[in-house]
This record gives sequence, C-alpha cells and structure tokens, in this order.
Amino acid sequence: MIQARASHGADSNAVPLDPAALIDLNRRCTDLSADERVSLALTQLPGTHVLTSSFGAQAAVSLHLLSKACPDIPVILLDTGHLFPETYNFVVELADRLALNLHVYSARMTTAMQEAVYGRRWEQGLEGIEAYNHDNKVEPLARALKELKVGTWFTGLRRSQAPSRSHTPFVGRVDGAYKVAPIADWSDREISRYLKAHQLPYHPLWSQGYLSIGDVHTTRSIYEVDEVEQTRFFGLKRECGIHTECI
Repeated sequence: MIQARASHGADSNAVPLDPAALIDLNRRCTDLSADERVSLALTQLPGTHVLTSSFGAQAAVSLHLLSKACPDIPVILLDTGHLFPETYNFVVELADRLALNLHVYSARMTTAMQEAVYGRRWEQGLEGIEAYNHDNKVEPLARALKELKVGTWFTGLRRSQAPSRSHTPFVGRVDGAYKVAPIADWSDREISRYLKAHQLPYHPLWSQGYLSIGDVHTTRSIYEVDEVEQTRFFGLKRECGIHTECI
C-alpha cells in the first residue's frame, strides 16, 4: 500500500553554497561514485531533500540509490492520469519493494475536465503539447517543491539520454533549490550493471522497445518510429518542461 510519510531530510541546516563552492562541488563529484555523490549532497546541501521519478525505463536505479541512503526521502511522482497501465503497476511494485515515501501530485483540473474544456491538447501541435505539459507536469512539480519546502532535488537525469541533457551538471541551481543528478555521467551499460547487481527490474515496457516512457498518447516504441527523437511528443520536442537549465 502506498502511503506518504513525513521526512525531515538528512540535514535541513546545511548552509547554501556560493557560486565558487558550487563549482568546486561539481569538480569533486567527478571523481566520486554515485553513492558518494548522494552522500555528499545529503550532508552538504540544504534540506528538505526529495527525489523526483517518472518511474520510467531505468528508474529503479535512482530509486534504489536514494532510498538506500535516505530511506524516508520523499519521492515525487507526477501523475498525469494518462500513464501506461504498466507504469502504474511498476509504481506499486517499486513502492512496495523499496518502501518508498511516495508523494503523488497531479494537475488541479481532472483529466476528464481538461479534455472537456481544452480538447485533446496532445493532438494540437507543439503549442497544445506545451500547454498540456505545463498544467500536468510543470505546475504540479512547482507546487510539490513549494509544499514540501524542498532545498535539494535529486533526479535520475543522464547526459547520454538526449542532446538536451548532454551538459547536465552533477549539482546545479533551479528556482532556488539545488538539483542533483548523481548518475549524470552513467552509460546504459552502467545502468544495466547496477540493475543486475541489485536484482532490480527495468520498466515492463522496456523489452517492447520503449526507451523513454511518459504518457500513453505521446510515447512511441522505437519500432513505431524512424528516429529515436520521435519516441516522445511525436518528435516535436524532447523535454516536458520540468528539467530546465541549471545554473
């Protein structure tokens, strides 16, 4: 059963870093393991600490890393109401197995009401997709970060996932919070090795050619498209908007 729990973070009294210290922290992370990066961020960056997860193809890695280091860390899931049935089952499976402190956030307007008022926005070109993503992903995440009083936000972003992520820092600043990507430099092979070593599963749709898994209506398997970029948002864009540029 999924039930959110309160969390005080590893060190809510950590002092925010000045720009030079942030640069130095990134430099130090280069030679550290992912576990060491997580530990460093938990002790040196301000709380509350949270992890966001889409419970996508390789999500079990970050969920395991963070829940092992900080068992009560809030895990934020943005539920659009249009995730694959396999994703919802994957959420339940991992939440139970890893004893996740799951916090589910959704749009203020229900999916049925959105479609009645706006129509099927994912079929309305780039403008419609961006409006849909804002209401169902960007705004709910902003609300989650505010309500949970987040100081440090962990993600599973990796530089090799897409050109738009190629310069992902280990630690950055976004909207007043620190954003940490402890596996930013990992390859697909390292992901596979970690999953095997800890007997963790890929998303159920991974074996069917789904490399990046979001909503049912804007996600395609690699077998349905001509280019990898077309597996999300019909190739019109790559990012949903929640992963803005770090500074």
